[in-house]
Amino acid sequence: MNADAVKLLQGRYCNSLTEYSRFVTREVKIGDIPMGGNNPIRIQSMTTTDTMDTIGTVEQSIRMIEAGCEYIRVTAPSIKEAQNLAEIKKQLRMRGYNAPLVADIHFTPNAAEVAARIVEKVRVNPGNYADKKRFDQIDYTDAEYQGELERIYQKFAPLVNICKEYGTAMRIGTNHGSLSDRIMSRYGDTPQGMVESAMEFIRICELLDYRNLVVSMKSSNPQVMVQAYRLLVETMVAEGMNYPLHLGVTEAGDGEDGRIKSAVGIGTLLEDGLGDTVRVSLTEEPEAEAPVAIALVERYSKRKSESIKTIDHRPWTMDAKHSPYEYKRRETHEANAFIGGHMVPRVVVDLSAANLKDPSILNDAGYLYSPILDKYNMAEQSVDFVYLGDNLPSFTFPGNLKQLYNYKTWLGLTNKFLCHPVFTLAEYMDASADRSSPLNLVRVAADDLDDQDFANIPNDGSLVFVLETDKAHGMADQRTFFFKLMELGLNTPVIVKRKYDLVDHSPSTMDHGLSTMYHDGLTLLQLYAATDMGALLVDGFGDGIWIDAPGLPVQAITSTSFGILQATRSRISKTEYISCPSCGRTLFDLMITTQMIRSRTSHLKGLKIGIMGCIVNGPGEMADADYGYVGSGTDRITLYRGKEVVKKNVTSENALDELINIIREDGNWIEPGEN
Repeated sequence: MNADAVKLLQGRYCNSLTEYSRFVTREVKIGDIPMGGNNPIRIQSMTTTDTMDTIGTVEQSIRMIEAGCEYIRVTAPSIKEAQNLAEIKKQLRMRGYNAPLVADIHFTPNAAEVAARIVEKVRVNPGNYADKKRFDQIDYTDAEYQGELERIYQKFAPLVNICKEYGTAMRIGTNHGSLSDRIMSRYGDTPQGMVESAMEFIRICELLDYRNLVVSMKSSNPQVMVQAYRLLVETMVAEGMNYPLHLGVTEAGDGEDGRIKSAVGIGTLLEDGLGDTVRVSLTEEPEAEAPVAIALVERYSKRKSESIKTIDHRPWTMDAKHSPYEYKRRETHEANAFIGGHMVPRVVVDLSAANLKDPSILNDAGYLYSPILDKYNMAEQSVDFVYLGDNLPSFTFPGNLKQLYNYKTWLGLTNKFLCHPVFTLAEYMDASADRSSPLNLVRVAADDLDDQDFANIPNDGSLVFVLETDKAHGMADQRTFFFKLMELGLNTPVIVKRKYDLVDHSPSTMDHGLSTMYHDGLTLLQLYAATDMGALLVDGFGDGIWIDAPGLPVQAITSTSFGILQATRSRISKTEYISCPSCGRTLFDLMITTQMIRSRTSHLKGLKIGIMGCIVNGPGEMADADYGYVGSGTDRITLYRGKEVVKKNVTSENALDELINIIREDGNWIEPGEN
């Protein structure tokens, strides 16, 4: 997309960026559970059983429904699976479960046409419904490209007409990793290409007067996913459309990583007021996905949308260099050659309530103390600042860990090397304040400073704002502060600070409904902090993060902080696994395989490894991975270097060793303990 197009589009994809307002979409009928309009944000997931295993699929679907799923998606890779959807539906209805079924289709229009007569909704992937991906680069003339669109029309129109006849809804689900060669040739591997891939199919539907549509823009990269959804909404609005949005980060992974990555992408868009249904894609049992989605959505179901009549797009257009459709970090000066500028975002943890008599207290902050050697070793995830408040340690800190003290306590320190003050705004503005530290941190809220205050605030290049909020949902509040800095042309670094009181959020005390089955305070911290801070970081806002969660383990706060930075691609501190959530197409046990691969490669900091159960998204999604491990048949694995096939038909027993050999041949392998 050229600069002029970006400038025209900036900021018109949601009602407001500075206060919560849900973007209203058209209502779509899906069985007895409509989506969009004024309906609640719906929850869904996908079965992992073989679709021909009727009883297994029914039993798993029931577990998913009882965990909170409102829609159940089932893969239909061929006509026989599509036909068996009738028996699955029959068995579910006989047992009293009426959740709408969704048929998931890739490559097989004939299966889609069968399924559309049976289930309440079909999902088609515009990247492979009428095309097979060969990774060919083709130069199309406009006439040739139009001919391709006419070919797609001929293949797709029969399904649209069947959906019209049977009242079946449809999701047009673009995947970043499975864009057609045609789209890749003209638009590249971009959010714009993802949007155009969907719009080609949407326009055909509208031409045929069919509008019972839902749309998705999924990617394993939350940055790309957020940009694509925003651009989709902007494009739809420009063409007079407002179809409901299905939100999801595909191939998010498992455990903490999968939850944080999902929350960064989904939460950012929910904060924008976008989204009508959510699917969290975890490499876990599908019934574990719904409670995560519920916990994300419930934060917004309890919020009242502001009655905003016009779209507020001023904040983005005040700086033409900053677009919501492409990542650009806010430009800041580099304070003390440590924070801001080109430095990675910094991590702060709070040790102000810790017992600072034992050096091992720093282990959980990533500084591993050896009593025998009387020295520290840094872990891959070692924090940059520890906030000590008024708490003075009785041991010597490692030389590269910066200590933060409340201003008045800092004044009394005899040795201020690597110690820096944290001011209140009033303390810092005091004419007699001692600002001699090379880093002066000042706690502010979004509405603490007006334009005149900003003009008068002392700043010799050592100033760093610590941006706090006292609002339960303060991301938009903090976003406002960044817009204010941009408008005034100020390049002061900002550490984003959020406090979460979650230690008492046990199932007995929370009012989160079904989500209480799975979520303690730590899991909610991962989801909430990834939403609140991730939503800023994916837009390039923030030079550091500070999660304050009293009562929760410091190690967990440290891990969550680095997980958020990793998911937003702001700071890489570990291996990233792009692993799909499994479905009936999967050719091996994804959960066991992912853990096996993780156990032998997790020390390879910065590498991205794709683990895919089948070929549907494998090569494409691995466009964002360095190496890939893809099921290609029973007990057969294909190994990739990026999108390039390196070895085919490797047995499962030997595949991981062969993958490691490829990494070693490329010079990217290090032995555990050497890094």
